[in-house]
Amino acid sequence: MNGSSFKRLSAFSGIRRGAWSVPRRAGVPSTSSSSNKLQSAARSLCIATSGIILLSSLASSPVRARQHENHDSAAGSIPLEVLQRPVPLRTGIGSIHDPVTTSSKEAQAFYDQGLAYLHSYVWIEAARSFNQALRLDPGLAMACAGLSRAYSGLNSMAGARAALADARSRELKATTREQRRIALRDRQLYAMESPGNLGLFQQYKDAIDSALKADPSDVELWLLRGNAEEGNAGGRGQHGSQASIQFYERALQVSPGHFAAHHYLIHSLENCGRISEALVHAEIYAKMAPAVPHALHMYGHDLRRVGKINEAIAQFKRADELECAYYKAENIAPELDWHHEHNLDLLATSYQYQGKVKAAESLMREAFGIPSLQDTLEFNKKQWPAFLMLRGRNQEALEAALVLSKSRWDIVRSIGHVMASHALLTMNRTSEAGEQAKAALAELKASGGRAQFVAPYLESLQGEFYLRTGQAERGREILKEVERKLRQDQSPDAWIQTLFRLEAIARAARDAGDVELSEYTARQMLEHDPAYGGTHYAMALALASRNDNKAAEREFSLALKYWSEADPDFPELAEIRSRKSRQ
Repeated sequence: MNGSSFKRLSAFSGIRRGAWSVPRRAGVPSTSSSSNKLQSAARSLCIATSGIILLSSLASSPVRARQHENHDSAAGSIPLEVLQRPVPLRTGIGSIHDPVTTSSKEAQAFYDQGLAYLHSYVWIEAARSFNQALRLDPGLAMACAGLSRAYSGLNSMAGARAALADARSRELKATTREQRRIALRDRQLYAMESPGNLGLFQQYKDAIDSALKADPSDVELWLLRGNAEEGNAGGRGQHGSQASIQFYERALQVSPGHFAAHHYLIHSLENCGRISEALVHAEIYAKMAPAVPHALHMYGHDLRRVGKINEAIAQFKRADELECAYYKAENIAPELDWHHEHNLDLLATSYQYQGKVKAAESLMREAFGIPSLQDTLEFNKKQWPAFLMLRGRNQEALEAALVLSKSRWDIVRSIGHVMASHALLTMNRTSEAGEQAKAALAELKASGGRAQFVAPYLESLQGEFYLRTGQAERGREILKEVERKLRQDQSPDAWIQTLFRLEAIARAARDAGDVELSEYTARQMLEHDPAYGGTHYAMALALASRNDNKAAEREFSLALKYWSEADPDFPELAEIRSRKSRQ
């Protein structure tokens, strides 16, 4: 956060003047008790919000707050016994052949399988495949190097280092090409162990460039080079940008049809907002790896961005079916797979988009009940209380938020307190809302740069507080800035979450009687996604509130059109029909 933003938002939160001054709304009794409670709540929310802004501004390096940062698993969370289980050769996972030094054709096949799984973030099966290769050829250095990468995917730096040491001990029998790759892995781990050391990161990138000069035909080097454009040495394809694309396109020139290059291009193009191009690669990836849930999931990403929501749901459902069949066949607990919760989230929000509240609720409840093995997955469980609040079920939302507030991770406890504060504020329990906001800040004090994951939610909370306590101008300005920031994120997961957060702000504006913000937010939704029924419903209500009944009627009709597959008892449909019957 830059200095001017901090100065402006600090002014909103009362840093210069002390506590907020909270005016009485018309009709609110001026008892000393209620006034004191409101002032106390105001101070609590003020302190919490200004504190998080300060924490964000002091972060030493920017952290990309992406919804899709779920490709890692918590260290030590996967039992070693699972990673070492024998595994068969499989089809439908993407075809790769990377020749390595071994006399065993079977060991080569299992090594190739492990590499294919690495490129689709299937860490458990990658580890099992590399271990299987090592059982067939204990001297296979590249299988150890592959195992090191799988351990990194599982967030076990100790495991990654140990596996690389095993590769080093076997590299004398490896080719120059293989030794070059192992040396690169060593440089990568050194840079990953010191994430703030940009010099080490640059040395790693330079080493890849030198390796490419020596062997430009090595497609794995081109893929690594694209990964390295993500801003840190641990990049593995999901946060690519414009700078990454050229390397993945070169990989396709070196190895036409390489499925991993298509996979990484999807992420990079999505992050650049080039959805139609990403869709082309997503369809190819899904066809080349039809047995990989993530491949189908990625296709679903882009199908829903181009308005093909039913086709997207079909891909997410098929991914879920594959995962459930895999857990049953392999006797693996669903919580060990990072992808499962994430896919359920996207399937649920797709149903939510259609107005199929019952299906969405069932899936969100299921995902909320899965024990999370990493903080990012548990952090994303905030969408369950957010969904409940959007449905007007504030007490249930509060209960869900309080579950999050008891998490083992500070960042999750913090968002739990923020969501609880939102629910309490909506129920006019302002003093309790302030205490929850203070609790959120207390949790964030030790979280460093990660505070910025929660900052937008606290800013939104502050804006809503102003809106509900008679300071509409301040509330509007804060919430409009929140909306601007939300819409900057082009990533596919953030896209739909932004839509629902805009919808929540529009609802809060209507509840507060703020016609201006209600219509402004509805227009933001219209720019963000004109094919969502909720967009036109929000716009219709805003227009109706200023008696533009003819325009409101058109918007209600569009809402009915886009919610044509909603639950028959969807409350918004009942409201629209009721209004139409009165005209």
